[in-house]
Amino acid sequence: MSVWRRLCSAAVLSAALVMLVPDPVRAAPDVPVPPENLLLDRGTGAISAADKDLVVKVRLAGLWEIPAGEMAQQKSNSARIKRIGQNIADQHAALDELARTAAKELKIALPNEPNSDQQGWLDEMEAAEGPEFDAIYIDRLRSAHGKIFPAIATIRASTRNDTVRRLAQQANQFVMTHMTLLESSGIVDFAALPTAPAPNAAASSKPAAQVLSAAEQNSGESGANIPLIAAALAGGLVAGGLVTRQIVGGRGRNGYRSRRPRYYGG
Repeated sequence: MSVWRRLCSAAVLSAALVMLVPDPVRAAPDVPVPPENLLLDRGTGAISAADKDLVVKVRLAGLWEIPAGEMAQQKSNSARIKRIGQNIADQHAALDELARTAAKELKIALPNEPNSDQQGWLDEMEAAEGPEFDAIYIDRLRSAHGKIFPAIATIRASTRNDTVRRLAQQANQFVMTHMTLLESSGIVDFAALPTAPAPNAAASSKPAAQVLSAAEQNSGESGANIPLIAAALAGGLVAGGLVTRQIVGGRGRNGYRSRRPRYYGG
């Protein structure tokens, strides 16, 4: 596709998004938009297995979300769901082109059919109508976007390849937009979303460990050694007392130790 056609497509998508977003949100001046023109796209930099997997996943997302959006326009009774489906399908068509372009540049083989899970979700939607379809459509897409969202962030933050970095940033913008559109339906069950893992409180503050000696930190059982140390001290005191008694008992009347002959040999 020529640069002119890409610019026209981007303008159409932007206009569609503007129609969906309320005025007070659009007017917020403090939320920056990532300057995409600052990202390089020369295909340079090492590419990892995770990088390739992301490109494939972006392609797979379009293979089921485009037909899902088309079904939303046909099977839903809600004007809002129809509009959400149309926008997500159109945007995935644009994102799919970006993924295919990146894959061609990086020589990554892409699938042409959705995977078994995605096909199962499409089958669910095909069998549903009206409000039941709406619930399945919104739930399946919102769940899928929630899973890919952190994966994209990981690649965006870690990839060495500039083409993958650019695609990851673009995909991130699409995914955030789609999550927002899906949530605007008002039927997302937020309570059913996966719970984020609790932060590791133990790793954030360990003041006691910082003052331990290197030997204590390496052993990891400094607290458990205290009873052993006490027992050793007590044993030493007892042994000392026995030795003292032997010394005193072995002295003569004049206070001197009695000297007994030592025998060597047989």
